[in-house]
Amino acid sequence: MNTTRIDVSFRFLLNLNNINPQTYFFIFVDMKWENIIGQQKLKNLLLSSIEDNRVGHAQLFVGEEGYGTLAMALAFSQEILSRENATAAQKVEHLNHLDLHFSFPIFTEKNISLSKRYFTEWREMILKNPYSSFDDWTNYLDSEKKQFFISAQEAEDMHAKFALKSFEGGSKILIIWRADKMNEEAANKILKFLEEPPKKTYIILCAEKIDNILPTILSRCQIVEVPRIEDTDIKTYLSSKFPDADVSQIEAAVGQARGNLNDAQKILDTGSSSNEFETLFIQWVRNAFMAKKKPEVLRAIIRWSHEISTWNRDKQIRFLEFCTETFRLALLQNYASPNLVYRKLDSNGFGWDAFSTYISGANIEAILDELTDASYHISRNANAKVVLTDMGIKLTRHIHKKAV
Repeated sequence: MNTTRIDVSFRFLLNLNNINPQTYFFIFVDMKWENIIGQQKLKNLLLSSIEDNRVGHAQLFVGEEGYGTLAMALAFSQEILSRENATAAQKVEHLNHLDLHFSFPIFTEKNISLSKRYFTEWREMILKNPYSSFDDWTNYLDSEKKQFFISAQEAEDMHAKFALKSFEGGSKILIIWRADKMNEEAANKILKFLEEPPKKTYIILCAEKIDNILPTILSRCQIVEVPRIEDTDIKTYLSSKFPDADVSQIEAAVGQARGNLNDAQKILDTGSSSNEFETLFIQWVRNAFMAKKKPEVLRAIIRWSHEISTWNRDKQIRFLEFCTETFRLALLQNYASPNLVYRKLDSNGFGWDAFSTYISGANIEAILDELTDASYHISRNANAKVVLTDMGIKLTRHIHKKAV
């Protein structure tokens, strides 16, 4: 590959991170508007805000990563910078524009918690898939059990970078990926940044939910809701990317992904989105059924809860969401709506039809309440072993409650 095509700023960034240009020149993320899957209404809205000069200095893109929050933020940034400099588009596609900065969750290592230490790895992941999730990121670093967050140290580093003049004389943009992972000290420092932003500065926060973001930060941002991607758009995309997949496989993946492109691709890539979750769900339900006649099985539920408690908090919450959706599907199956059941558990000889008969209006509310409460307490740093054990044992009572 002829590396003379690489512009000067790209060489500078590669040299700074000890990256071989010949290795990475071919990798780029094409974040032109037309290449974002679906979301046409939102794309038009954002383009209009730029056309009409109505772009606030602080934006908060809210939605799951698989809906395209980061992809949308990158396209938005590319549009702003390209209108100032015609060469900006390609630099943004390579994630090497010197006036486009990124901040993202990382773990503390040797008392340092700065995302720039792992920018090369994060960049690699996003270039391959801008719809990557937070779990993908922790897996990418093989650090699922470590606590990832955005620190006050990171916020101070951003302040220092934005105190400098723009490299290209135009706007400077900061994208904070998973801003809902900021700790309180970092959030307060970012708040000050939002209150007194340098000139020609845009700050784009990406978050899955607003629950863990300070109300004072929310009040200073234009909130952009990124909705789930329409099923038809995901289906069209998957059909082109996976030409050998059966229509039934694609439709099952679309139904299970529920508007999340990242999940849909994983389902088709692996054949199942959550084999581990399915195995543990079945184990839990079987123990719950046996506990009525064999109280000693409760020890198995305790071991089950201890296994899940070794995961990081985000994975635990995802598992609880999987359980919630599975119980909902079982209820639909029981109430003669099998056409709405896009996923049936059948591994290890599990009898889905027989199990579904136990999920009814008599117990579904109590079961879902337990799952919701467990998710809430875990998100608030409660002891996962205690929470999951309590929830696991309570299912043994709810599962046997018969419909009137």
